Amino acid sequence: MTKEILILSGSPRKNGNTAMLVDWFAEGARSKGARVEIVHAAFLKYKSSGCTSCRACQKRDEYACVINDEARPVLARMAKVDVIVMATPLYFFAASAQIKLVFDRMFSLYKWDNKAGTMQTPLKGKTLVLIASAFEDVGLDVLRKPFALTAKYTGMQFFSLLVPNAGVSGEIRNKAGIDKKALALGRKVA
Repeated sequence: MTKEILILSGSPRKNGNTAMLVDWFAEGARSKGARVEIVHAAFLKYKSSGCTSCRACQKRDEYACVINDEARPVLARMAKVDVIVMATPLYFFAASAQIKLVFDRMFSLYKWDNKAGTMQTPLKGKTLVLIASAFEDVGLDVLRKPFALTAKYTGMQFFSLLVPNAGVSGEIRNKAGIDKKALALGRKVA
């Protein structure tokens, strides 16, 4: 069965370290026959700066954000694909704002019944992958945590590729073996 993979690239740089990691990962996944779609989260047009906590999504039967902007179809695709990849540089010990905008709006893909203590989501059983790089070797463990916890809470399989000491934008190309690790992870999840 052909896997469908949605990659959200959260860097505002089109040729930086995150872009290279995404390209290598996608190449590995495609080599195993996966269909890969790459969305550049930094260039989507948003009507809000993240989830507005309106909770209107919780009152609808469908799993969809009510904010009608370019993030809405991306969220809808998450519910349909097999693998969701979040790729981000480390910014102040967290994901980039570009990834966080979409990540927070994933709230619309969950339905909670607080009285019954239940949660349903079309994301259950999927795979979540975090790909991240940092200039130095501090903070990637902190960045990983919300993604790992979200996967566990949701019932998703979780993988990550964290690259410390990647250097400034584009220098990851000179870091021995990282391309092979990204290619291998792409093949593994495909």
